[in-house]
Amino acid sequence: MTQVDAVLLIAFGGPTAPHEIRPFLEIVTRGRGIPPEHLEEVACHYERLPGGRSPLNDLTLAQARALERELTVRGPALPVFVGMRNWCPFLHETLAVMTGRGVKRALGIILSPFRTDASWERYQQDVAEARAKVPGAPDVAYAPAWFDHPKFVEAVAERTRAALAELPPAERAKTPLVFTAHSVPVAMADASPYVSDFTSAARAVATRLGHERWSLAYQSRSGSPRQPWLEPDIAAVLKRLGGEGERHAAVTPIGFACDHVELLYDLDIEARARAERQGMTIHRAAAVNDHPAFIAMLADLVRASK
Repeated sequence: MTQVDAVLLIAFGGPTAPHEIRPFLEIVTRGRGIPPEHLEEVACHYERLPGGRSPLNDLTLAQARALERELTVRGPALPVFVGMRNWCPFLHETLAVMTGRGVKRALGIILSPFRTDASWERYQQDVAEARAKVPGAPDVAYAPAWFDHPKFVEAVAERTRAALAELPPAERAKTPLVFTAHSVPVAMADASPYVSDFTSAARAVATRLGHERWSLAYQSRSGSPRQPWLEPDIAAVLKRLGGEGERHAAVTPIGFACDHVELLYDLDIEARARAERQGMTIHRAAAVNDHPAFIAMLADLVRASK
């Protein structure tokens, strides 16, 4: 690979203030025919978060700064930029800044663990469209998938271990562990390695923890009820576990690189309420965010590109 002179972290984006929520959702759903009432429902989810904002942008910036520090200390010293698909800083805005700073070739790291059209190819397509808007924009090469990278597995395992530590010691080993990822249409999943990526990563984390009771669940479905999406939904899993007499479950959102609305609302509010109705308590692991092992993994991807 030709040597790169910068790193571009590529993320989904999120509203940073209450007045940005609806414009952000309009961008995300443009052309998808989502009913206005559904958009309003999702807007209310954001409004229930602290400050009526998503922490995704701040967390992604924290990942970038941590990676830049790691590269400065252990090399190669490269600037790290953040570009978002759906909100500021938009990809074309970041590419314009990079161009102004003389960047010629960047390593793009897509901050989505599992590969499917929505989480991988569309990001690359958006980067290509953004480059077309910026004269002299740097070339962007892409880091490979990292769902099974040992340091990602380490970071997720440590987050999960912290969630399990909330339980009485005698109950930890027997408590069911549920790994979650964003649901996608079945047809999309069938045309990609999404499910196998998810399964492999979850198995690796469970093995590292030595935790035998684990399963997969999907969350945050947003499509037409007439279209089949990946199941089982986290709500169905919690209902089953409650029906089997379980009183605790540990939930690890392994399919998300940082804490945002899908975790802070869909799991911490909605799924938690469902669990309580089943007489259960869920112990949710944090996303990897800027965990040192995850940052070290990002640095490994950069070094492998040199």
